[in-house]
Amino acid sequence: MNTGREPMQEAEDAAPVEMLAALFEAHGWPCEFVNDDEICGEIQGSWTTYQLRGIWRREDRVLQLLCLPEVRVPDDKKRAAYELLAMINEQLWLGHFDIWTQGGVLLYRHGLMLGDDGMLGLSVAQLAVESAVAECDRFYPAFQFVLWGDKSARDALDSALVDAAGEA
Repeated sequence: MNTGREPMQEAEDAAPVEMLAALFEAHGWPCEFVNDDEICGEIQGSWTTYQLRGIWRREDRVLQLLCLPEVRVPDDKKRAAYELLAMINEQLWLGHFDIWTQGGVLLYRHGLMLGDDGMLGLSVAQLAVESAVAECDRFYPAFQFVLWGDKSARDALDSALVDAAGEA
């Protein structure tokens, strides 16, 4: 257990926000603590830079990861964007995409329920962050097709998945 005095590389588990900070630091990703229970950083994906937020809810022992691709959904595209969200979310095993009602911000959200000790292991932290970025990268083109290419949700998703399957 990390007491705050031992180096992170010697600790197997740590408090969730500290583990995310160590992970970001190890990869050279910029990050900052918003408060004791929240961290915010940036990760370069395949299509854009993503803002990644980790929010620790002590009372529930849940770490919520939010990955934001800096996409805002204008009011005139919300119907198509929500239709696309529904189709995408049907394919996800973990996490989901959503649009915040305040500002129309697109995001990927995943909650990690931690054990009674509320500690997070490095491998779980790494996997959760990589998974969030991978899902955003996987579906980013579909959102672009709907929002700026005027494609239907079905056509956008089909096109995005074909393009992703063709990447090396």
